[in-house]
Amino acid sequence: MNAIERWNRLEVRSGEWRLCLAANRWGTRRTIARFFGLVSRAGDGVFWYSLMGALALLGGVRGAQAALHMAVVGLIALTLYRSLKKHTRRPRPFRAHEGIVAHIPPLDEYSFPSGHTLHAVSFSLVAIAYFPLLAVVLIPFTALVAASRVVLGLHFPSDVLAAGMIGSVLAGVSLWLIPGVTLLPA
Repeated sequence: MNAIERWNRLEVRSGEWRLCLAANRWGTRRTIARFFGLVSRAGDGVFWYSLMGALALLGGVRGAQAALHMAVVGLIALTLYRSLKKHTRRPRPFRAHEGIVAHIPPLDEYSFPSGHTLHAVSFSLVAIAYFPLLAVVLIPFTALVAASRVVLGLHFPSDVLAAGMIGSVLAGVSLWLIPGVTLLPA
């Protein structure tokens, strides 16, 4: 049994493809597809690079440190998710199941894990550790990025959940290594 067949069996047994199909069908509404398409494209990097630039320019020394921290975490996240995709080779939902449609073109071939979600979670946690008030914007945006990947037919919910956990661990470890920066209240 090849990797695609193993993933399909898992998806059918778990019923995950049904959840993915339901979210994807909801995304066929023009305004919903357009909204989540814009969120997803912002999550490609534009939003995060803009945030890093704004922090570096407007946040003083702490902002520059936050931007550098986010950049390093981003490079590690990129390496992690590319390696995982290469080794797991999980097909994207729209390729694996009839009826699921990609509402926007994917950036790469495989589904597991969601790179958008991994980056969104890790970037958000690092930025919030430096500037807690950013949580008001970053938490909803991160949740929308994660949801967009399923609604647009590009990822299964488990791809997004796993990426969220990986991003949380990555951010947590990176914050643990930096003295004086934490997500925990003082």
